[in-house]
Order: sequence, then structure tokens, then C-alpha cells
Amino acid sequence: MSKSLMDTPSPQPDLNRDRLPTLFEVLSRQTLAPVDLFSFYIYMRDQQRSVDYLDFWLDVSQHMSLCRHYVRELRRSVLVETPELEKQGSKRSSYVLDHMGEMNEPSGPSAGLKGDEKSKDAHLSAYLRQDNTNGGHHSPHSSLGSQQSGLRASGDRAHNGHGERPPRASFMSNGNTPGGTNSGSPAHTVARADIRASAEKILYTFLLPGSEREIILPQAILNDITTSIEEEGRDDPEVFDAAKDYTFQAMERDAFPGFLRAKALGNLVPPSSFLRLCVGLLGMFGGFWAGFACIFLDKPKHIRCWLILPFTIGVYALSSQQYGIDPVLALAGLSEYTFMTWSRIREPYIRQLMNKRALMVLFSTILIGVSLIVLFIFVPGTRL
Repeated sequence: MSKSLMDTPSPQPDLNRDRLPTLFEVLSRQTLAPVDLFSFYIYMRDQQRSVDYLDFWLDVSQHMSLCRHYVRELRRSVLVETPELEKQGSKRSSYVLDHMGEMNEPSGPSAGLKGDEKSKDAHLSAYLRQDNTNGGHHSPHSSLGSQQSGLRASGDRAHNGHGERPPRASFMSNGNTPGGTNSGSPAHTVARADIRASAEKILYTFLLPGSEREIILPQAILNDITTSIEEEGRDDPEVFDAAKDYTFQAMERDAFPGFLRAKALGNLVPPSSFLRLCVGLLGMFGGFWAGFACIFLDKPKHIRCWLILPFTIGVYALSSQQYGIDPVLALAGLSEYTFMTWSRIREPYIRQLMNKRALMVLFSTILIGVSLIVLFIFVPGTRL
């Protein structure tokens, strides 16, 4: 993986946020656990069962990053190779490169981008279309997809359309892949063939009927993307804009509310919740069985005090299952992202919200538990 992609500075989390985060902020890596992008990925994989939509969105975002990196390296190579470019007057392609400005990496639907960001993306796509028409002859000398064969001639690489596509620089990556290099090295850059391979892999992995991880999109969007890539030869980021926006809105509407309920208002995953339901029912059954046995056998109160144990376990476990939160663990600042695997609650507002809900659940648990214990301990016994 190219370090230039991984070394791109991510947005800093907003520690002063006094509200629940938006999907835009989660995908932009502006949030902390348990509402960060990693937790959302685990939720989409294990609970929503629709992680392919998120992977598609991340791959399209990576494709945009690849295009930006390509143009950034191209601009750098143009400035290095033609230092008198401004004095001599540049060609149109060089003019576009010089006036594209700093290319940030916004996450979210293209409809939500600011005017200057839309303009930069439009310039980027327009330049890539022009470069594709010209045969991609501006490409730097080597590519991420060709690092394993660095001794080949550049002409051989230009005709190899099946080079290895660089892996997505996602939050799951650790940067230890072979071929990771210094972004400042002119010998390791992104070639035009890498962008083409990236676009084709997205098409063949997620969009074509019967593909490995096919996602459901409107037929009109699928037809437009297929035509643009396979017939028109396009691979610029605008090809996927409609699909990316549709996927973002689908996740925002169908998956994200459940994610917030599970992670911002609770700290348990479904297997743990089910386990607490079973333990709670067993505890309540044992408590009621022992309680009625003590009453009808007229057991003394010091023996009935043992009822505190099953009733406390039962009420606590059922309350945790009902509200989806373990109050003791929540007060300890822990949230479960997979079964019996815990992480620290680092988002300040979520920590405050979790503490309030934990105290409420704990108070109701104590109230119900004490009521049951007092009832079965102090009720008069009658031996049958």
C-alpha cells in the first residue's frame, strides 16, 4: 500500500461535540469509539448483514483518493521536469493541474460537498477524462500496481492492464503490506493503469449481476456506470457519484439509526444480550422457586436472605437485556463491539450519555430487586 495514501492526514475528532454524530462524521473518521468507523464496520458486518454496501462506499472513496494522488504526483512531476513552465506558458492540461488547488478528501454524498469541493472534483474528473482520451501519456514512470515488477520497462507496464490493484487504505489496514514506500520517492507513484484497474474492480466486484459481492442499486445507475466504464472507457470519480450518493443515503436511512441505538445508547451486542436474557430468566425462576419454597416451608428470615442472590442476578440481567446496556460496565467506560470483546468509550458525549442511562438502569434494577427481596423475606410463612 502506498504510504502517500495512508499518510494523508485524517480529520481530527471533535471532542467538544454535544450531540450524536452524523454518518458523514463517522465515515470521515471524525468520531471516536464506540461510534467510530471501525465500530460501524463491525455493526454492518455482524448485525446489519450489509457490509458490502459499506465496502463499496469505501472502495469508491479509495478510488477518489487514488485519482487525487495520481493528479498530485503528475503535477509534481510536471513542475520538476519543466521548471520554466510558467514562463513558457503551459498547455491546457498543465493549466488544469496548476489551478486545481489543494485536493482534500471529503467523505459523504457528493450532493453535500461545498461549492469549491464540487469544483475541484469536477476539475479532477474532467482532467482524468482528457488524460484518458490522450492515452494517459502524462503518467509518471512507475505505478503502485507495478511495484512488484519494478525492473520492467515503462512501456511494458503501460500495456499491462491486469496489474495488482493497491489495497484500499481503509481503517482496517495496518500499512505493513509489501511495496509500502515513501510518497516522496519519484520511483513509486500511481499510474493511469492503476486508476483503470481500480474502476474495473469496483464494477466487477460490486455492480455487475452475479458479481462476488453484488449490491442492489437502481438499474438506471448500474446501466450508466457499466456504459461509462466498458463502452466509453471512463474511470474518473464522477462515474460512481450517483451510486455513492445512493449507497450513502441507504446506509443513513436503514443502518445508521440502529447503529446509534446499539452503540450510543447501549454497550451490548446481540449475543451478549441473549446470554443475559437466559441468565436473567434462570435467576428469576430460581428466585421465585426458592422464595415460594421458603414461604410454604416457613423458613426463618435469615435463611430467606439467600434470595438476594438469585433475584439480584435475575433482575440485573433482564434489565441489561431490556435496555441493551450493562450499567456496571458502562460506568466503567466499556463498550462491547464483538462478543466478549470490549473497548473503551472515548467519545466524550457518548460517555456522558452512557453514564446517565447506566445510572437510570441501575436505579430501576435496585428498585425492582429490593422490592422482590423484601416481599419474599418479610411475608409471613405458612407451612403446608
